[in-house]
Amino acid sequence: MVIEGVDLQVETRRQRGQLVASEVLVISVRPKAAAARRCSRCKARCPGYDGGGDGVRRWRTLDVGTTKCYLQGAAPRVECGEHGVVVADVPWARPGAKHTYVFEDTCAWLTAHAAMSVVAMFLQVAWRTIAAIVGRVVADGRGTNDLLAGLTRIGIDEIAYRTGHRYLTCVIDHTSGRLVWAAHGRNKDTLARFFDELGDQRAASLTHVSCDGAEWIHTVVTERAPHAVICLDPYHVVSWAMKALDRVRVRTTAAAGTRDRHAMWAVRKNPADLSGQQRTSLAVIQTTNKTLYRAYLLKEQLREVFRVKGQTGRQLLAGWLSWAKHSRIPEFVTLAATIDRHRHRIHNTLDHGLSNARSEATNTHLRALTKRSYGFHSPEALIGMAMLTRGGLCPPLPGRAA
Repeated sequence: MVIEGVDLQVETRRQRGQLVASEVLVISVRPKAAAARRCSRCKARCPGYDGGGDGVRRWRTLDVGTTKCYLQGAAPRVECGEHGVVVADVPWARPGAKHTYVFEDTCAWLTAHAAMSVVAMFLQVAWRTIAAIVGRVVADGRGTNDLLAGLTRIGIDEIAYRTGHRYLTCVIDHTSGRLVWAAHGRNKDTLARFFDELGDQRAASLTHVSCDGAEWIHTVVTERAPHAVICLDPYHVVSWAMKALDRVRVRTTAAAGTRDRHAMWAVRKNPADLSGQQRTSLAVIQTTNKTLYRAYLLKEQLREVFRVKGQTGRQLLAGWLSWAKHSRIPEFVTLAATIDRHRHRIHNTLDHGLSNARSEATNTHLRALTKRSYGFHSPEALIGMAMLTRGGLCPPLPGRAA
């Protein structure tokens, strides 16, 4: 980039219904000869077409102190043999952007580490501008980094990003811990799009897939990566037991006409985490509510299955299934049938020790992002932020080491 001149000008803008004048710094620039007349899409050298019609353009760059700063230069068009007539590439800004690389990278870095409202105030831009910048930075990162390369062990999970049963399907790389793919939806078609982008050759490299009990995930993975080992997430299996335990507690306490506000946590929490009052409640349950206490023991025994893992875990699971099926507790008889249906996937989990913990960590992060941003106006905006913060696409702060 060659600087041709620097000028201090007056800019008039509307603020809260009134025209406000302020000084701005305008730096006139042009690309070096080697970077001139290149297609903005493929960067190939092309013959000139015209001057662009608009004369000169301005790109917002980082402020100088408290003074806004712009780069100003010509925006000619070139005729590319592959892409036709396009605006020529400029080395200081992304194609179609109104801000320079350093401004957009700074904005993206700040957005990944602070609330969008704070970034908007600090950089004096609208939040919609920030969302557009994040989208361009993420798209640029995806263009230069193949996030789907080298995948062997992945985790698949869905997250509700908004009320009304609106979900994102997320894919995590267990090796790096990064989010590698996300899309709006929660069905077979959504996950099939991931495998379409992955391709059959790279899908053949998948060795392990962790997920919950969703049949649509199992079906697509079995069809598109039949050799991959499907591991059922232990947290989801234990959560099924938790829900069954809650139903038993509500049913038995209602039938007995008793109420103990400590009972719910006494049977839900891990034994080591119980308070003194909760231990007392559990002792009372043991003597007065045999059905609930047996349900509690079934829940704890299922947790033990995933704690010991391996062949011992398989043996404990077989014993647990026999116990639950003959427990005469309807909720756990039903649960035993469900777990028996997924037994081979649970065996895979016990043998390989794979869980969806990384996926759940990403889901927690996305919920925190949504809360910090007071929601997102579209799933694409949330996906952009997710890839920026969890996909390894956040650029380093300009002028600092990565």
